[in-house]
Amino acid sequence: MRSLIVHRVTSAIKKHSMLSGDEKVLVGLSGGADSVCLLYILNELKDQFGLVLNAAYIDHGLRPAETGREIEFCRDLCGGLKIPFITKAIAVQSYAKEQKMNLQEAARQLRYRAFEETAYESGCRRIALGHTADDQAETLLMRLFRGSGPTGLAGIPPVRKNIIRPLIDVERKDIEKYLAYSQAGYITDSSNLKKDYLRNKIRLSFMPLIREFNPDIIRTLSKTASLFRDEERYFEIIVTKTLMKLISRKTGSRIELFLAPFEIMDKVIMRKVLRRAIDGTIGLRGISFIHIEDIIELTKFGKPGDRLYLPKGIRAIKEYSTLILTSDIPVALNTYTLTVPGETILREAGILIKATIEPAEETGAGSISGLWIYAGIFDAAKLHMPLIARPRENGDFFHPLGFGRRKKLQDFFVDLKVPRDERSRVPLIVSGKDIIWVVGYRGDDRFQVTAETRKILRLEVKKLRD
Repeated sequence: MRSLIVHRVTSAIKKHSMLSGDEKVLVGLSGGADSVCLLYILNELKDQFGLVLNAAYIDHGLRPAETGREIEFCRDLCGGLKIPFITKAIAVQSYAKEQKMNLQEAARQLRYRAFEETAYESGCRRIALGHTADDQAETLLMRLFRGSGPTGLAGIPPVRKNIIRPLIDVERKDIEKYLAYSQAGYITDSSNLKKDYLRNKIRLSFMPLIREFNPDIIRTLSKTASLFRDEERYFEIIVTKTLMKLISRKTGSRIELFLAPFEIMDKVIMRKVLRRAIDGTIGLRGISFIHIEDIIELTKFGKPGDRLYLPKGIRAIKEYSTLILTSDIPVALNTYTLTVPGETILREAGILIKATIEPAEETGAGSISGLWIYAGIFDAAKLHMPLIARPRENGDFFHPLGFGRRKKLQDFFVDLKVPRDERSRVPLIVSGKDIIWVVGYRGDDRFQVTAETRKILRLEVKKLRD
């Protein structure tokens, strides 16, 4: 058994090019069976691969009654193997509360960050973690239950940047046999015995059940994940070439894709392009297969201006020629005093407002052309100067032209399906305390031109260049 596991680990290292030789490796050590086995095997292989090993224990601060014993065990183990041992504490509970995420996700993010920091501080080029074939199988099932697509079903990558997983082809039952044969002790994390989390429920309840149908289910699911990864690597080449042609504009929190030819592509490619586009800018955390399908529906069948609100503040917006994916926080309009007569730039709204005072008899119907996108005319005698352009405020109301009575601005926006992330950028032109114009949407009935009007205020709007 001992030689079989060592052979599998050696094969995995070579197959996935985990180690190039003569390098320093940080081993994640929790005291559990998987990480203890990993440390022993890498220590056994250190001469073959020219390795210098360090080990690190990450204290999550979630099990204070057990942490001290685990640290002491790991320290003694490393002392016996003459491997430098490091501990690092992370504040999972406060981080989870601050970021509004569950403890598992918070622990995962902080743990990987701590490993990266420790590796940098200790001069380690690789971080070796003890994920096994069982972890791979459980991950595939978790993602299947949550509705992941092929990329998610590819499971845990054997290598991701500087992180390697040498035990990824080894089953947990074989690890326990190896440790028993080697008379090596380990500690069982009490949280792994509770059915509070999906992974534990799968491990403790579901896996024993499906083993009745397939006793070799771990290897079967691990092989399935491997097949998905092979296919993903092939598609990665196609996606890279496709995405290079589609990107119109890109920042760290926003990417714009040309709708032509994206909207007529096959769904298989669209899914993978969207995942890559989001992952390369905003990040895929929280975005499921269903969300990707919704974005595709928006792209193919949505109207310009339609949008989706996705997890983590991400929005997908269909414009006339592009699809925008962004996590940018919408910028609210500032308050401006309009120059009358004259021009005023509303920077956040991306528009210029030109104001003119004209005799009523010289005023046409208010039609616009060319660069002017909106126009409104109002009875100048009914207005109180100066006029203000401002964003919406709680309690705003006006009398929409043609409606016949007062209406809350919030209800007006909802009825017209004005996207909620755009509402604070819609300029309101205000006279005194009264809204006279919701720019781009509707004027107020109380300030409209009548047969008695002698002078009118004309407001014309032009879009600024990006």
